[in-house]
Amino acid sequence: MKRDEELITLGWKEWVALPELGLPAIKAKVDTGARTSALHAFKIEQYAENGTDMLRFLIHPLQKNRELVVECTAPLKEKRQVSDSGGHREMRYVIETLIVIDTYSYPIELTLTDRDTMRFRMLLGRTALNNMAVVNPAASYRCGKMDAKEIYGLIPEVNK
Repeated sequence: MKRDEELITLGWKEWVALPELGLPAIKAKVDTGARTSALHAFKIEQYAENGTDMLRFLIHPLQKNRELVVECTAPLKEKRQVSDSGGHREMRYVIETLIVIDTYSYPIELTLTDRDTMRFRMLLGRTALNNMAVVNPAASYRCGKMDAKEIYGLIPEVNK
């Protein structure tokens, strides 16, 4: 475990990247009340590739935007029963992928679920914080803001 002075401080919401999934920016709600992290996914399809169980799924990476769709693939780690904040149990696919927060990069587990009606496309649970962070619930974007529309190419170029 890291000493307190080595921990980074996160706000209650942060921009993160999931480069192995082709997601350079996604806004995550940092939720220490949730053990498991969750990623918005739909049209999840399981298939085999060279003897490995794989998942293909679609993501709307930006809040309030259902037009931008990113197709992702990842090895299936397992299926797991997960309880949501309302106590409803759901069987979810679990993947492991690299997360980038500020200058830190490490693998995390993510469950895949439809979060289209939720405010955040990603929930970063306490297990994924990996003893590397403390959370200041009064702060946001301690690791910096991103212009996700620009990153995903949704801002038209201005003629110069």
